[in-house]
Amino acid sequence: MPKRIAPLSDAQIKNAKPQEKDYKLMDGFGLFLLITPTNGKLWRFDYRFDNKRKMLALGAYPSVTLAEARQRREDAKKLLANGIDPGAMKKTLKSTGKELAANTFEVIARQWHLKFSAAGKWSPTHAADIMHRLEKDIFPPLGSRPISEIKPKELLTVLERIASRGALDSAHRLRHHCGMIFRYAIVHEYAERDIAADLRGALPPVKGGHHAAATTPKDLAPILRSIDDFNGSFIVKSALQLLPLVFCRPGELRAAEWSEINFDDCIWEIPAERMKMKQPHIVPLSRQAIAILKELQPLTGYGRYLFPCHRSPLRCMSNNALNAGLRRLGFTKEEATAHGFRASARTILDEVLKVRPDFIEHQLSHSVRDALGTAYNRTSHLDERKKMMQTWADYLGNLKTVAKVIHLPERSVG
Repeated sequence: MPKRIAPLSDAQIKNAKPQEKDYKLMDGFGLFLLITPTNGKLWRFDYRFDNKRKMLALGAYPSVTLAEARQRREDAKKLLANGIDPGAMKKTLKSTGKELAANTFEVIARQWHLKFSAAGKWSPTHAADIMHRLEKDIFPPLGSRPISEIKPKELLTVLERIASRGALDSAHRLRHHCGMIFRYAIVHEYAERDIAADLRGALPPVKGGHHAAATTPKDLAPILRSIDDFNGSFIVKSALQLLPLVFCRPGELRAAEWSEINFDDCIWEIPAERMKMKQPHIVPLSRQAIAILKELQPLTGYGRYLFPCHRSPLRCMSNNALNAGLRRLGFTKEEATAHGFRASARTILDEVLKVRPDFIEHQLSHSVRDALGTAYNRTSHLDERKKMMQTWADYLGNLKTVAKVIHLPERSVG
């Protein structure tokens, strides 16, 4: 039978003397005090996570007392019981100055976010978007409050403030995310009820409908010309110029990484985890798209993202940047949206350029099946799609430079 470790006492800790080498004073359940040759007395927690042995620093004595160290050990054990690595949680909180023991809304929200992110519940882009929304709109007014003390009226005031600036959809999304955070807090005994549930119906409903899109050459041309004249951020301008040429989802473009761009083969390879359909996707890059990327590369090519956030290069461009750029150009949300360029391409390629619909749908990363019901893989019709994307880029270039719409020969692709 293993020998039971006697808990430490304050007297033992105070009387501990340095030796030639580091040594430990064990308190039990993974907690020990590391005594260094320079008389440092450092609290450490030894634990296992994901079948790996790990060590967590809990502070130094006497700044962190024996009682406080034990409480931090218990907080770390609680995280482990919830499937969260306390070391990863500490790293997440390091820049905020929060402690593992804190029961504030922000700390609990970050625990929830870390757990769901690590479990693969969200794509990296979606996880980053959720945290960005929380950091921007929820943490500043409510993050430092104990989660169990926040009242429904307080949360509603914050959500109404978001909705009042025209971001009603974001307000609804944040109410949903806050509800998930409160339910997480209930399960893990940080709170007793989900106050976000009390706010169902408190916000005006989001009007349904499709993303606004210019689906005729006549309507698309002025948007393209305005983008070329954009005098704001060069990074945003480059993204707006590239988006019509690749007609991918805006989130896929915002999170594009330089490692995904193959200049030799003129393709952009998007990994499955960043795609809505969870399948890898290839976007052929026209000469015009390559020119935009090569002009952008000296500015952002040193980092991970083609289009980094202006506040931090460690994060991609915000989900509002592209639509905000269109608003700056004078187009209302009823006239143009970033997502609308997909509809522009789908409609004009089909109705004007007479491209085979399955080529278009495959390039839009929709689920396309052959006559036998087999889904095409990412390289299906790649040569034809490369021709289509170059034809499309040439057509958009003509729209910007001539007054009348240029109709290319029917079935020019396929």
